[in-house]
Amino acid sequence: MAAWNLYRHRNSDGSSKDWAVRSNSDGSITTRWGKTADSLPGFSNRYSVKQFDIERQKQAKGYVLVGEVDIDVNGNVVFPGKTSATPSQLPEPDANLVSVPAPPVEALYWTIDCHAKQPIRVDLGIEVRRLIGVIQTLSDGHATPEQAWNGWQQWIDATLNAEVFELSGQIKSAHGVLPWLFLLALKAQGFKGVDIDIATETARDLSVDLKVEQDVLAFFGTNLDSIRETAGVLGLLKPRLNLATAMSDTDDCWF
Repeated sequence: MAAWNLYRHRNSDGSSKDWAVRSNSDGSITTRWGKTADSLPGFSNRYSVKQFDIERQKQAKGYVLVGEVDIDVNGNVVFPGKTSATPSQLPEPDANLVSVPAPPVEALYWTIDCHAKQPIRVDLGIEVRRLIGVIQTLSDGHATPEQAWNGWQQWIDATLNAEVFELSGQIKSAHGVLPWLFLLALKAQGFKGVDIDIATETARDLSVDLKVEQDVLAFFGTNLDSIRETAGVLGLLKPRLNLATAMSDTDDCWF
């Protein structure tokens, strides 16, 4: 049996991109991605995720299973019936693999499938409006027309009547970092029955850990230190302890 499941996403302009996944003996998941070609240069190894779940997420984004394939250590894809990569050529989970750097981020794509029970949908709507209110306060209403992300109104309308819904959209660099942080803040809360996925155009799923998403921060022209206060207010980062302030409120304990 081939080692990888290969999926393909066809774009409206006729182009397509591929994504492949396999489970390893140590419990990790290895994925490869790239434009449809004889090789997939993108590479990552992840833990604490199940292959079934990650494949289901990709299918929800429009990826269709092509079939089972072999992929060698260089990312070359071999379909059954052709000269396949030998087992010795396939990377082992504990091998010293070198990850191919992901290409620069050019856009973010997001989807939500809200099929939660009614009480959770009510809570989701309340939290959506609370977060938007917090973000409006943080931004002081100074967004330019280019930064007018239409997702704000989409979320307000979709959660207004607490019905099940599905949404999807795009975040461009001109929209600024706040829409992404808003989606991450909702995703981090883990509402049961509310599946929120955010990915780059290469189908790399983004985590809620801002520390590992430096390339996305760069895409928005910012960095972790610059958005730390905002991320802290949204619950994405723990606030730093100011030792000077803390000690100034402490009585002298000298005897």
